[in-house]
Amino acid sequence: MRLYLQTAPGNSDLPPRYVQITLEQDLLGGWTLYRESGVQGGRASLKREQFLERDGAIAAFEKARDAQIKRGFQVMFTQGQERPHGH
Repeated sequence: MRLYLQTAPGNSDLPPRYVQITLEQDLLGGWTLYRESGVQGGRASLKREQFLERDGAIAAFEKARDAQIKRGFQVMFTQGQERPHGH
C-alpha cells in the first residue's frame, strides 16, 4: 500500500511539504512501514519500522495516515488501499 499526502499550497513562496507512507510485505512474511517526509524538491527524511503481523502493520499505517491528515496534509494519491478510510 502506498499513500502520498501533501500540504495545500499556501500564499508563501515555500514549496509544499509532503509525506509518503508505504507498507510492503518482505520475503519472510513480515511487514515494513516506510515514512518519507520533506519539502517538495528538497531534502527528505526516511523512517522505517518493522512488523511481524499484518494487522499491526496496517494499524500503524492507518495511524500514520490519520496523524498527517490532522496536521493539515491532504491525500493526493493512493495505491493498493485494501480497507476503507476511517474506522
